[in-house]
Parts: sequence; structure tokens; C-alpha cells
Amino acid sequence: MNHSPRIRTVLGCTLLVAALGAGVTACGSSGHPLSAKPYDAASQITFSGPVGAKKADPDKPLEVTAQGDEGRITDVTATDAMGRYVAGELAADGRRWHSTAPLAADAHYTVHVSTEDEDGAPGRKVLTFDTGKAGKEKALKVTFGPEGGKYGVGQPITAQLNKPVKDKKARAIVERALKVDSQPAADGGSWHWVDSKELHYRPKEYWPAHATITARSNLEGIKVADRLWGGRSKPLTITTGDKLVAVTDAGSHWMTVYRNGEEINSIPVTTGKPGYETRNGVKVVLGQEYSVRMTSASIGSSDFYDKEVYYATRVTWSGEYVHAAPWSEGSQGYANTSHGCTGMSTSNAAWFFDTFRRGDLVKVVNSYGEDMDPFGNGFGDWNVDWKEWREGSALTDSHTPDPVQKARLSPEV
Repeated sequence: MNHSPRIRTVLGCTLLVAALGAGVTACGSSGHPLSAKPYDAASQITFSGPVGAKKADPDKPLEVTAQGDEGRITDVTATDAMGRYVAGELAADGRRWHSTAPLAADAHYTVHVSTEDEDGAPGRKVLTFDTGKAGKEKALKVTFGPEGGKYGVGQPITAQLNKPVKDKKARAIVERALKVDSQPAADGGSWHWVDSKELHYRPKEYWPAHATITARSNLEGIKVADRLWGGRSKPLTITTGDKLVAVTDAGSHWMTVYRNGEEINSIPVTTGKPGYETRNGVKVVLGQEYSVRMTSASIGSSDFYDKEVYYATRVTWSGEYVHAAPWSEGSQGYANTSHGCTGMSTSNAAWFFDTFRRGDLVKVVNSYGEDMDPFGNGFGDWNVDWKEWREGSALTDSHTPDPVQKARLSPEV
């Protein structure tokens, strides 16, 4: 091997130190094999990657093998041009390293191989290669939601896939590639598969107030399943404002509003009457409309009504709102008379409309109504306890969650 002269120099230095006696360091620390400049380990290893201008098949694993009996591999690091690491395993005897994760298609890789010979002298070799394109397979693309902007602390991050992913191993590949970051940091966080084409991400508790949250995909070029490769996806950035939570007590007929944990308003309200009880649970503001026409026909009610409603803040897709209800002011604070919505005076509804935004939280307690659906009728994500939420991740040993429930798409007044 071409590094043998270095070994002779080290041995000669050792003899000289012995001859000069203890405490004399004629060569210093630079004479130790581990401090020597690494030699070129090209002749000490074989590599399964392509030679010359050829491109590697991304379906095939990488392999680095030690040659002969004079040395071993100590470390292998493989990354692509995007900085993504390739997971791999090194045999205990240092004779072989192989990748354990798929390569990306149409990517450029750099592989750093470290070795040592029988005397402990370090060797290095840097290898580069490109992978071929994915071919005619259609790309799996991710669309993050909501749109960029400012939201309340209850807004989940969504990831919509353009193709279904049902296999758990494939789901795990997708989930590992979807990255969410919060500054300041949130308390934990996990993806939850709503169905085969939709994931939601939320922390254990709500997002921090005044946070910047980013979501991105590292799926590009990664093989997800047979004939399915990750495509390019647009990243997302949103911010949060103050923590705003409105707690509606259907039993006492009052709403209490908190900003960052401190009460800022208390409002008399009316909620759903018997047969039309308002849903219990935490709901996320979906949007706001200055005026909405609500009719009995839209929900199949036998009680006729046809009203133009103002200052309407939507909390379910099926039509539950917080809105102005001047016709029921005599009942607000005393009785529940609505068809499912939370009604209040026009001035209070205008204040609520101006104070709340998408992503803020409305919680209903002490209603005789059903619980808010976790998915399909807005964002009921926060009604799922943390343990159950984590079980909806493909990175746990859990069952696949039920498909999203279908919701009625009609207003309730």
C-alpha cells in the first residue's frame, strides 16, 4: 500500500525516543498514527456506486466493503446536495457498510468513507455520484395548508397529498420527510393521518402566541412505494397572534373571552334549543362573513326561518356560527333558542367579529349536543387527546385512523 513509508517513519521515531530516554520527545505528538494525515483509502475499499458518467439506480442500496485483511471501515457518511443524510449500518467488524434508506432519484450524492489500517493509521476517501431519474412514475406532491398569513394559536397545519398512500411503511417515509418547526418552540408535535391523502399536524397543546411556524417537504426524489416517488412541494410559513379563546357555557348562557389567559369580555348568549343543541368541544375559527343568509330549508328544519345574519364567524363547515341575533336578545343570558349557532347582540357580535381571526378558538361546554367531530366538519383536532393523536402517526405502532367523516354543508342559525 502507498502509505507504508509513513509506518516506517513512525517505528523509527519510536526507537529514537526509547534511545533518548524517558521524558525526551524527539518526534512529538505528530508521530502517533492517529495524528498522521489520512492516506488515500481507494485501494482499501470497494464501492457499489457507478463508475464514470454512469448514474446509479436509486432503487438499489449503496455498499462500501473493506478489501483484504489489513484494515477496516470506521465510518461512512452519505448526503445529497440538499443535505439529506442516507441512513446506513456498519458491520461490527468494520468490513461492510450498506444503506438502509432509499436514495433520491435525480440527485447528486457525496460519500465520505473513513478507514484505518492494522496499525491504526487513518484513511479517507470521498466518492461522488448521481442517481438516475424516477422515470415515468407520477410524483407524489404535498400541498400544505392553510395559506400563508397570520392565524390564531389553534390553527393545525395540513398536508394534502395528490395521491393516496395506504401502506404503513410508505406512510412512514412520507411522514419522516414532512418537517414542521415553530419559533418559539411548541410543546411536542406530531402528524396524524386523517385518511390516505390528508395529514394534520399539531402540538400537544396550542401553538405559542406570536410564533413563526414553517412546514416543508423533503420528499423530492425519494421513493415512497413502487412507481411512486416524491415530487417538489412548496413550503409554508404562518405566524400566530395572541392566544384568544372564547368559552361558551350553554348551561349558563354566557360566553367568556380570554386573551393570553386573562379574561377580557363576558357576553350573554343563546345557543341551540332542544333538538338543535350546539356541539360541545373545541372548534377553530374557519372564517368570517359580514352577512350570511340562513334558511330552515338548508338544515331541514320544520321551524321556518329565512334570515340575513350579520357579523358571522364560522366554526364548522356545516354552518355553525357565532353571529348577531338581535331577534333573540330577550333570551340571551337566560335561555337557548337557536338552531345550533351561538347568538348575541349586534354590538357584541361586531366586537367578536373584529377581535377574532382564523385559527382562534371557540370552546362550548355544558351543552346537550353531540361532541365536535375531530375531522371533516372544520378543525376539531384539539378534541383528540394527545395519546390518541400520536396513535394516528405512521411512526408509532398504532392502527390506521378511520376515514374522515362526511359533514353536512348547510348553515345553522
